[in-house]
Amino acid sequence: MESLTPKRIADITGGEYIGDGRFKNVRVTGAVRDNRDVGPGNLFVCIRGERVDGHSFANRAFQAGAACCLAERMIPDAEGPYVLVESTLSALKTLAACYRAQFSIPVIGVTGSVGKTSAKEMIAAVLGEKYSVMKTEMNLNNEIGVPLTLLSVTEAHEAAVVEMGISDFGEMSRLAEMVRPDICVMTNIGYAHLKELGDLNGVLRAKSEVFAYMKPDSVAILNGDDDLLRGFEPGIRKVTFGTGAMNDFRAENVRTEGTDAVLCEIVHSCVPAGSEGDGASGSKSGGASVGASVGASSVESGCVSNSESSGASGNAPGKIGVKIPAYGNHLVMAALPAVATGFLLGITADEAARGILSYIPVEGRANLFSTGFITLIDDSYNANPNSVRAALESMSKQPGRHVAILGDMLNLGERSEELHREIGAFAARSGVDVLICCGDEAKLIHEGYIGEKAKSASAGTSTAAVKSTSAEVKSASAGTSTHGPVCFESNAELIEALPGILREGDVVLVKASHSTCFGEIAEYIKCMCMANIQVPRSGDTMQNLKVEGT
Repeated sequence: MESLTPKRIADITGGEYIGDGRFKNVRVTGAVRDNRDVGPGNLFVCIRGERVDGHSFANRAFQAGAACCLAERMIPDAEGPYVLVESTLSALKTLAACYRAQFSIPVIGVTGSVGKTSAKEMIAAVLGEKYSVMKTEMNLNNEIGVPLTLLSVTEAHEAAVVEMGISDFGEMSRLAEMVRPDICVMTNIGYAHLKELGDLNGVLRAKSEVFAYMKPDSVAILNGDDDLLRGFEPGIRKVTFGTGAMNDFRAENVRTEGTDAVLCEIVHSCVPAGSEGDGASGSKSGGASVGASVGASSVESGCVSNSESSGASGNAPGKIGVKIPAYGNHLVMAALPAVATGFLLGITADEAARGILSYIPVEGRANLFSTGFITLIDDSYNANPNSVRAALESMSKQPGRHVAILGDMLNLGERSEELHREIGAFAARSGVDVLICCGDEAKLIHEGYIGEKAKSASAGTSTAAVKSTSAEVKSASAGTSTHGPVCFESNAELIEALPGILREGDVVLVKASHSTCFGEIAEYIKCMCMANIQVPRSGDTMQNLKVEGT
């Protein structure tokens, strides 16, 4: 793989090199857009945002060790070389596409409406048992983050796992033109970005743009439980996963181990390369060999049907037991494509199980905290109807009083009102004991919950009995009454009321779209429960407890 230099970056992007000629051929490694993330040898990409212009931080990037900057305007008194282009965003994508074309390693693209990040992390964990893996960090899954991820691949990497997030038509084409995945994992087609995409068929159409940029011998790993993906034909080899009997990789006997782990058996129609009897060694190979395994003929040797390898004795026939060291049964749907991807790339059953066991949840995504007073499920990073349903289902399996703190699910278009009301009704059916909402759209969740409760109320219980106002909640004692649903106008108002609502033994879910800033609610609950406080008796309220440091 040819190294990047300022001169080569200028040649690829059609830009103009500006700076001391002695630095034209300095090696550039990796790319960042935040000067606080700059490391020695990095390319600093100057991007103009709505509030901040990266060009203003170019010299700070040089001071931190940047080898070069990519800029779309002159940098006054530049302390290092830079490449001047017409558009840094366009140049960044052009550069990433050219750089990716040099890869001889397998590139795995991960997309879908729900569960992309968990699947990406699980795939990287499984592949990491044998290979050096580059993966998307944090949420860098858009038209800026994806090229930055690709440019961070080095000669030492043997596989790359790239998360690909979109919100509109054409966006996946622009991402896929850079990534050109050898394997594409699609987690599901769900209710996300309907304002732009219209309906579920629109979501599928937008997501499936990726397949036009994959080679004929590439592989699509699709959720076979998904109504739209089950019958979808990507035009390349298709491997399915889920809980249904017809899937190539399916989960059975899903069960929890307290709140700390989920266990299941993964039944598969393949045995991994490297198992005894299939003729492969299973030893660690170089990046080129790994990349070569993602071809039509060699994929077959990387994932052989059980009937073709009946003499194999290295693994139990078609089944492996896995333990996911995290909260939430929904994570099984991340483990399945991770094992499938691993098998395609020569990972053994034992390595796959070890990789799943090494999985670490991402902050704000179904993180479970047992504070000794309550159990907090911090799923505040983002939300859409599919992910909220999954979160409520997982919470319903936990012992204790179930408290759901839910906010707006944004970008749902014309169906927003309907989908918010449906979530409220689903929360009621899922056994949510206390519903707390915040936000204009979340008021509809509140109304849906009340409506469903009224429908199923037992004799003598009226709708009024399950409805509470924020004022009533603030003055009530959680130890002596059961709160009905309540809706707040702001996060601050909600936070102020929480000590009067929560009580010992509660299981509390916090979930909403990212821009609602529900992370601050989750953080407040952690502080409230873990700061220097006197733990109340069971059934007592938190109303008058002193909390320090919050």
